Amino acid sequence: MSNPLLDERDQSHFPGLSRLGALLADPGRAAMLWALMDGSARPAGELTLIAGLSPSAASAHLARLTDGGLLALEVRGRHRYFRIASREIAATIEALANVAQATAPQRPVLRPARTVPVDMRYARTCYDHMAGELAVRIFERMVGDGLLTQNGDTLDATPAGKARFAGWGVDVGGQQARRRRFACTCLDWSERRAHLGGALGAALLEAWKTHGWVERTDRPRILRITPAGRRHFDQFLAQ
Repeated sequence: MSNPLLDERDQSHFPGLSRLGALLADPGRAAMLWALMDGSARPAGELTLIAGLSPSAASAHLARLTDGGLLALEVRGRHRYFRIASREIAATIEALANVAQATAPQRPVLRPARTVPVDMRYARTCYDHMAGELAVRIFERMVGDGLLTQNGDTLDATPAGKARFAGWGVDVGGQQARRRRFACTCLDWSERRAHLGGALGAALLEAWKTHGWVERTDRPRILRITPAGRRHFDQFLAQ
């Protein structure tokens, strides 16, 4: 039997919070969402395999996530593809991953997550920008070298930074003119330190892929740094 006072309090103070928690609570749905955190759109069949569910169960879970606003559905011919509904949803999921990592039993809050697979720890996507150990080190070098200035979690590019980013193929002025937040810190859930997010972070990842320094893999979220990329990033970090 429902409690009228609890129902009223939930609606007036925490609109939708319990609903969101229920959507994220199921391991199968969480696995599907986590696989889509690379910014891709994946067919229902692939998400079914990733979550280890039966087709009927996966279909029901995908319907709940779509109806709940966490996933968006794209129909391509006879196939249905699902993706994270928005950058804001992706940022929320990443933030919750930080909370889960920090509050895990018997795990120090401020230490990196050593139980995370090495390749995922080193370089992965955080929706549309790069995360992981390498991304954290690159971001810290950018700030240390004066390429970026920081005010809280907001970042801006210095003249030296604009020149460096232009050399990588990123038009800083064009990125600043977008509706999206230009640059911000994003707490890395495996390293417990910040990496670069926002429009600049997304543009840099695309530029690095264009240069052939970073490649996507067939594993969800995990990025491969090519030999040319290792040489380039090692040189940048050694400056």
